[in-house]
Parts: sequence; structure tokens; C-alpha cells
Amino acid sequence: MEEKLNKVALWLKKTFGDQPIPPYEADARTVDILYELAECNESRDGDVMLLIDDMKQKTEEYESDGNYLQGLLTESLNLSLTSLSNASTSYLNTLVDSAVALETKDTSLASFIPAINDLTSDLYAAESKNKELEHELTSLRKKLTSALVLEKRLEDDLKKTEELLAVEKAKADSRTQNMKFLKDKSEDFKCRIKAAEEQLSASGMDASLTHESLVSLSEKLAELKKQAAPLKKKLASYLDLTPSPSLARVKIEEAKRELVGAIS
Repeated sequence: MEEKLNKVALWLKKTFGDQPIPPYEADARTVDILYELAECNESRDGDVMLLIDDMKQKTEEYESDGNYLQGLLTESLNLSLTSLSNASTSYLNTLVDSAVALETKDTSLASFIPAINDLTSDLYAAESKNKELEHELTSLRKKLTSALVLEKRLEDDLKKTEELLAVEKAKADSRTQNMKFLKDKSEDFKCRIKAAEEQLSASGMDASLTHESLVSLSEKLAELKKQAAPLKKKLASYLDLTPSPSLARVKIEEAKRELVGAIS
């Protein structure tokens, strides 16, 4: 803890210089945070110093190469930068700019050709990647179009379904109202019939003439007619014959007794 606190104090003094250091709480958490910041700052400063040293070394190398080339031109061709024409100076600047753009160590063909090949390969790779992206974009556009068409179709179907449900709901409400009306009418008719029967019963009307009695008698009559139908057919078959009068009379009496028995 004390070692971290000392390092933090030295780092803050170095950072703020002659300016006063802002007050801070010297607790464990604050010291840990400031210690990490100090470590990061020192690491960054070390990286910056390495980068500066590397740039200085490259600058010295470039200056050495430039002096060497300038001496070579002066000794071999008796040329100097001041004796070059504007066009030659322009060409030389272009050559230098190209070397800088291609990040070559010098302006020789041995450096330019691999750099151009690498740049060409990067260009082909970028074009290939661009074609892939265009293909993916086209595919995504088609999918998006299909999705939008499907969404529109679903919206139309949903709208039609909602309209149909509204119509069916209106019909159901109407049927419900009609059922309620009929139910109320049925209850009203039952009350009226009951009141009328009570009134008729009070006036001395036979109970067999009530609605329930009449309905029951009608059902019994329909059942008797159903039972008598085969007997009538049987009797009709005897009536179509031409037997002796005595035998026919006996058969007719038997059929009548069966009919009377069925009715009673």
C-alpha cells in the first residue's frame, strides 16, 4: 500500500509539475485506481518513446540514403538538386511520393515491384469482397421485398378478417336480440295461456279442453292412427275379395273388433 502510494505521489507530481495537486482521498480503492492510471501512463510513455526513437532512426537512415544518393548523382553524373530541371524535380518528387505511398524502403524497382504486386493483390481482394457484398445486398433486397409483400398480404388478410368478424358479430348480436325477443314473447304467451286457462277453469270449463290436454290428445290420436293404418290395409284387402257372404261377414267382424280394441 505504501509503495503504491509513493508511486502515485511521484506520478501526480510529474504530471502536474509546478501546479498544485488536487486533493484526493488516500483510501485503498482510490490509490489502486491512481496506481493503475500511473502504470498505464508509464507504459504509454514508454511506447511513445520507442516510437520516437524508431522515427528518429528512420529519419537518420533516410537522410543517410539521401546523402548517399545525392553524392552518387554528383560524383557519377555531376548532377545536383539545384541543377535539375523543373520536370526532373517533379519526376523525382513523384517517385518519392510513390515510395512513401507504397511504404517502400527505397525507390528501386526491387522495392516498387513487390509493393505494386501487393497493392494489386489487395485491390483484387477488395473487388472480390465488394462483389460478395453486392451479391449479399441483392439477396437481402430480394428477401426484404418478399417480406414487404408478405407483410402487405398479411395486413390485407387481417383487414378482411376483421371486417368479416365485424359482420359476423353484428349477425350474432342480431340473432341474440331476436332470440331474446322470442324468448320474452314465449314467456309472455305462456303467462297469457296460463292466465286464460285459469280464467276458463274458474268459469267451469272442462279441464280436458286445456292446451296441454289437447296437445296430449293430439299425440295419442296420431299414435292410434299410426297403429290403425296396418289394420285398415288388412281390412281393405278383405273388402276387395268376393268370398261367401257369411265368411266375409265373420272376417269383417273380426277386423272391426281388432280395430275397436286398438282404438280403446
